[in-house]
Amino acid sequence: MTERSAPFAPDWVLPPGDSILDLAEERGWTQTELARRLGYSEKHVSQLINGKVPVTVDAAQRLERVLGSTMDFWLALEANFQKHKTRLEAAQRHAGWVPWLDELPLKELMSFGALVKQRVDAKHKPGLVEACLRFFGVASPDDWRAHYGGMQMAFRRSRAEQCDVGAISAWLRLGEQQAEKLDGPGYDKARFENALRTIRSLTCEPPEVFEPKMRKLLHDAGVLLVLVPAIPRAHVSGVARWLGPTRPLIQLSLYGKTNDKFWFTFFHEAAHILLHASSKEDKKSIFLDDPNAVHATDPREREANAWAGDWLIPVQAAARLSSLRSRDAVADFARQIDVHPGIVVGRLQHDGFIDPSWMNGLKQSFRFRDAS
Repeated sequence: MTERSAPFAPDWVLPPGDSILDLAEERGWTQTELARRLGYSEKHVSQLINGKVPVTVDAAQRLERVLGSTMDFWLALEANFQKHKTRLEAAQRHAGWVPWLDELPLKELMSFGALVKQRVDAKHKPGLVEACLRFFGVASPDDWRAHYGGMQMAFRRSRAEQCDVGAISAWLRLGEQQAEKLDGPGYDKARFENALRTIRSLTCEPPEVFEPKMRKLLHDAGVLLVLVPAIPRAHVSGVARWLGPTRPLIQLSLYGKTNDKFWFTFFHEAAHILLHASSKEDKKSIFLDDPNAVHATDPREREANAWAGDWLIPVQAAARLSSLRSRDAVADFARQIDVHPGIVVGRLQHDGFIDPSWMNGLKQSFRFRDAS
């Protein structure tokens, strides 16, 4: 996306009072004469001319009769003047809010197309403040802090580094915007469980095959799925949350990039939807997850980890993992349990049965086809 120039927005506009005064002077009227003809006090006419009081519908009707033109003309002058004043006042506020931009991942938001690409300099920063407010759907940085700062209390992190609220909130908002474009039925737990069984069998397929099938299965179960490129400072690979009482969302990035991490993260988030949403209070939680996290302290994170691990490699089959020491043995085992061999390699590395550098050639790397 190329840099675009800002729309023309002059720092001046003629107030209605200028036109009132010009037309009165053309007729040779003093303000006293004009006030008498309008039926207003001299003080009110002075305030009208100086923009201290607005041109109301009543004033516009009187101006139409006394000075000509139409009521709509006078009301339009007033509306344009007020809009101009509001724009200048907003620009002043935005200039004072510029430090807020330091909390946000502007570069990433521009690269994703959420913000127009432009220089982040003194000239452009007030406009960027306005663009960021629109992106987050808030009226001011204080409102942003109230909303996302309050939401932070619902964050359930899988690692300590997940503390950059600006980066996390930007990534969450990108997912919200995608979710806002989606519709579908309400959440159906039984359908969701059936969908997960089918999705597990898709792990051997390439993304161009499994992704549309996966989306359709989840859609029919009432679960939203969005893929949002990673924002590094967020340290988030996936999130499970509820946007409404019957509207669960699974949001995934490709943070980690390999299919073992992608699939584990997906089923981990699915576990949160299945296991940790029994009450309204539970549905306020926002589970932020990173597959590189070593130890999870939240018991619900440990439960989701265990559920995802067992779903991908059933407990009975997992007893054989310690005996797998070659690529051929891993590939054969993966065929038997109908999952991609990269998932088995990831489990072997995680459980310490093989070195993290071993057999990575069996894994598959994913890339986003579209960063939007």
